[in-house]
Amino acid sequence: MKEKTAMPLNEIENKRAYAKYYTGQMAKPNPEQMAKLLKGPMDAGLAIYPQEAAKLLEPGYMEGETGYCIMENGAGYLAVNNKFPGVTLDMIKWWFAWHPLEQARYRIWNPYCHQSVAVSDQDREKILNPDIPVENKIADVVHFVMEDIGGGMEDVVIHFRPTEELGFSKEALAAQHAYIIGGYGLTENRARPTGKTPAIMMHYYRETEDGIESRTRFWLGYRIIKGQPVCVLPEGAKVPEFVPMGLALHNVEEFSHLASFLPQLYRELGESKPIQ
Repeated sequence: MKEKTAMPLNEIENKRAYAKYYTGQMAKPNPEQMAKLLKGPMDAGLAIYPQEAAKLLEPGYMEGETGYCIMENGAGYLAVNNKFPGVTLDMIKWWFAWHPLEQARYRIWNPYCHQSVAVSDQDREKILNPDIPVENKIADVVHFVMEDIGGGMEDVVIHFRPTEELGFSKEALAAQHAYIIGGYGLTENRARPTGKTPAIMMHYYRETEDGIESRTRFWLGYRIIKGQPVCVLPEGAKVPEFVPMGLALHNVEEFSHLASFLPQLYRELGESKPIQ
């Protein structure tokens, strides 16, 4: 397998105030989460379906909090419990609103795998509007992404959706000191043009004693249609097992790295400042 190399910043990007966070290196991925994933697939009976996502509101942890598998209907599933010491919910909201405005911001998140990100002019105007609350700069925004999660460069379109459409009320989330960021997307691999793969994504963030944690869930082969999650795989089709495995490992790597620099980045560029 060809070894990945960091994607460098250009001359203009190197002059950005945040360029110092691009070192071409990644923080060490959470060893506990990596060890769980490298053991192999989890019992599919421990997976939850997207219609059951509200179970994340329950206190404590699920037995299958970190793992991946192929579900009975052929869909790919993954769950990851990443830790963010020193990070707050406000920081993570700001990050998801701030980073898609410039490619270099996306690249500091994962210099080896993230190539580019873009939003429409309309979404950019919304994100930059100081009168719109930060959380409203995330939902109903579409990210156009190029990244490599282990199988070659992919074109990804991510539709971030309101919390209610994901099965959570804002009141219930607030009561649990939690916040959810998610939606659905389409992925197309440039090296293996086999069509677009749909997925539903949820990052459930909640406060912990020393920061926050994310309880990530992906359902590969699902879309949100008329506000409801639907498995759209052809009858008898199955997502290859290596796909959720690779995405789960990628998730641990990039969120471990984000946790390493987000508190300082937010204090410098985000706290009490309009998004620019």
